[in-house]
Order: sequence, then C-alpha cells, then structure tokens
Amino acid sequence: MSQLVDRTITVLRAEHDMLASLVRTFTDHQLAVTSGAAEWTVAQALSHLGSGAEIGHAPIARATGETVAAEDNQTIWARWDASAPRAQAEGFLKHDGRLLDMVEALTPEQRSSLTVDLGFLPEPVPLLTALAMRLNEVANHSWDVRVAFDPHAGVNADSAAVLVDLLAGPMDFLVSFLAKPAELAAPVSVSAPGAGLVIDDVATVVDHLESPSATFNGPQEAFVRLISGRLKAPYDNGVTVEGSVTLDDLRRVFPGF
Repeated sequence: MSQLVDRTITVLRAEHDMLASLVRTFTDHQLAVTSGAAEWTVAQALSHLGSGAEIGHAPIARATGETVAAEDNQTIWARWDASAPRAQAEGFLKHDGRLLDMVEALTPEQRSSLTVDLGFLPEPVPLLTALAMRLNEVANHSWDVRVAFDPHAGVNADSAAVLVDLLAGPMDFLVSFLAKPAELAAPVSVSAPGAGLVIDDVATVVDHLESPSATFNGPQEAFVRLISGRLKAPYDNGVTVEGSVTLDDLRRVFPGF
C-alpha cells in the first residue's frame, strides 16, 4: 500500500507541473473560455482545484501534528468565487504547489500510518484515501482545462493507471457513489484495460474479470473518463463497447460530476 501512496504523490506532482506550465501561458481570453466542464470557465475549473488544495491542506497538516487555524469551507469557496479569473489561476498555482510540497515532505512512516479527518466522511481515512480523492479531482479537472484547447486531450496516462488501481481499492466507494446502476435493465460485467467494471445493485471496479459480458475498447484514460462522466461526444475518440451493453448505456450509468 505504501507503494501506491508513493505512486499517487508522484502523479499528483506530474499533474501539477503539466497544468502549471499551461496556466502560466494563459491569456485573460483563454481563462474565460468554457472548460470541459460546461458550467465552468477555465478559470473557474482552476479555482475549483485551487480551493480544493487550500481546503485539503489543513486536515493533512493537522494529521502530522501541526496546529492549523483554517477557515470553514463555505468561506473559502466564497473568497475564491469572488476572485478575478487571473487571481483564480494564480491561486491554483500557489495552493496546489503548497499542498504538494507538504505531502512530498512526508516521511515513509507518515505516508503509511497517517489518518486524515476530512470532515465530511464518517471517520478519519488513511492518507492514501485522501490523496486518491485529490488525484481523482486533479486528473479529471486538469482534463477539463486542457480539452478546452485540445479536443484530443486525454487524462494523463500515468494518472489513469494509478486511478484504476485506486478505484479498485481504497476509492471503491466513489464508484458506487457516482453510478446509477438502475439505468441498466440487467447486471453486466465489462472488461477494460487493466481492470473490469461490474454493475449490479452497485457498481464496482475490479482488477480483472474472468468472463465479462461486454468489452470496453479504448485506452485506460478513456475508462477513467467514463467513470467521471467525461467520455462524451466529441471526446470519445473512437471508443466502443461490444457485448451486452452499449457505450451509451454505460454513459447513463455514469452521468458525471
């Protein structure tokens, strides 16, 4: 499990560096372009990531024994929402970098033993779960930003590989939360690159399937976007599903966030 923590931190840093290199070049006009999340501009998508980094920093810092006086979430969101687009972009760079600097400095013992009280779950969770949830946000919303300027953009391949392992493990609860299995008339099992998807009363990502009833034909990053509701035309890039369900069936199960 400690190896998965390390891999998660590594791809979080790669995501930051990739997105930061773009953000530093954005004009005011580009910040105002609609992102892959149709209700947000590029700046608003960056604001969501930046405010999430600010909010996520405090509970991990507390888990290390640091005394942190943090604003409540509503106050933080309101402050970010009231900021100008340029300030939202610069705030993302600052707060996401600060969060990463902190987690990269954690010792191996801390990485394996820390539990984090996120405030909205019933009990504290292992550090890996907190980082997994952050990676899911970052990888998908980074795609939201990048696809605004490149219709062929995908979720970073390394991030997708880690996310599939996380969705089949410590972040399995998120799959069932996002899914609407009642959209299907019967249970299905779908093979996908490096994983499988079982949809019955709940939806579950598994590490493999012996006898799937359908096959997802597409890259691993597209499978990740399916789960997050981002595998929509014109961004489905030739992905097909063969067997007992169609791609449209699966998109109804995972409408997105």
